[in-house]
Amino acid sequence: MSAFLTRPDLPFCKGCGHHFVVRSTVKALEILGVDPLDVILVTDIGCHGIVDGHFATHTVHGLHGRAVALAAGIAMGLPPGKKVIVYVGDGGATIGLQHILEAARMNVDLTVVVHNNMLYGMTGGQPSGLTPRGFRTAITPQGVKLPPHDLCQLAFDAGASFVARVLGQGDFSEVLHRAMRTEGFALVEVLELCVEYGVKWNPGLRLKALVEEAGLALGTWARPPRPVFRLPEAADGSPGPRGPGLLDLPPVETKFHSTLRGRWALVLSGSAGEGVQQAAMILARAAMAAGLHVARRGSYPVTVGVGFSTAELILSADPILYPGVQEPDAVVITSEDGLSHQQDRIRGMRRGILWLEASLSVPETGAEVRLRRFREPAGARYAALYALGVVLQETGILPLEALQEAIRESPLGSQFPFHLLPRENGGSGG
Repeated sequence: MSAFLTRPDLPFCKGCGHHFVVRSTVKALEILGVDPLDVILVTDIGCHGIVDGHFATHTVHGLHGRAVALAAGIAMGLPPGKKVIVYVGDGGATIGLQHILEAARMNVDLTVVVHNNMLYGMTGGQPSGLTPRGFRTAITPQGVKLPPHDLCQLAFDAGASFVARVLGQGDFSEVLHRAMRTEGFALVEVLELCVEYGVKWNPGLRLKALVEEAGLALGTWARPPRPVFRLPEAADGSPGPRGPGLLDLPPVETKFHSTLRGRWALVLSGSAGEGVQQAAMILARAAMAAGLHVARRGSYPVTVGVGFSTAELILSADPILYPGVQEPDAVVITSEDGLSHQQDRIRGMRRGILWLEASLSVPETGAEVRLRRFREPAGARYAALYALGVVLQETGILPLEALQEAIRESPLGSQFPFHLLPRENGGSGG
């Protein structure tokens, strides 16, 4: 048995072309002479993807249509000498066509093997964007009316270094070997017939005749070598972006003291485009500077600048094991949009405090209601941040000085009118 497989049997239907793809892949890797642990196989959703456990290489199972994007990220982060291979079906290739074209355009160093059995095999045999015209499927019993995408032509035009189209019969390991030894993006489209759905709906059809009738040219196409896309090297010579990564960022220095004991959940809700999410991030940084653990989640419509904007924050003296806000201790509403979005939550409150913009109607709630004017003194742009200042002033959970410093360290910086913030002992001022 090959060193690239964990078992000799394969999990596909009898007669399925996927058998030939796997056998030819293994032979190509053996010819290439790489170590199994220097190979990363990324599989998409589809019948081909159930082979993960049969490979002795590293394997990653991706989302439908996203395997190429996932593999591109892996390839960019690996040092030279590693080989990234993608298994994707014609359905996944259709869904992720933009990912394929972008990886080809960038010339990312990976090999994409497309198992084109001309339909979605795992969901009942529906046509994909690569199904030939006239091919009958579960939902096109009279035959597909549209011509297929020419995937090889699209990938090559986008910039692929090597593309090939072969029949999924017999041994085509030499073509796969050429693709794998190519520096840059390579794609091999393997044409197959699904023995369950393709043969069932197209009795008597022969694969070679289908390919000829569809006008799908078999062969290989290569272009002169061009630079492979790589991330700039880090200071230590390893691949990756220069400078610190997310996990390398320095921790927020504890400069202030918090009176909070336990966990405190706050919901801030207002209008999109009025700085709700920015205000929540500033409060989160202020809380961390006071030694607290913080979790934050934002929600807003796809329009971004119209409608509601809501931020949920959890401040805790102890590590936060669950970041969801089910029963808030405080809800802060700065506009009609925010009130409308949080109406059900407010109605269900049986405790806690509702800080409400004074110009709004008071909703039914079991929470203590505190009417405050947020928009009049601060305007729409700073109403959310001003409201958080009021909350800190009235609860004393954090010193206002912590909020002020977090504002200075934010993109707002010195442009923020600090005189709007309430004083520690009440009123307004810097």
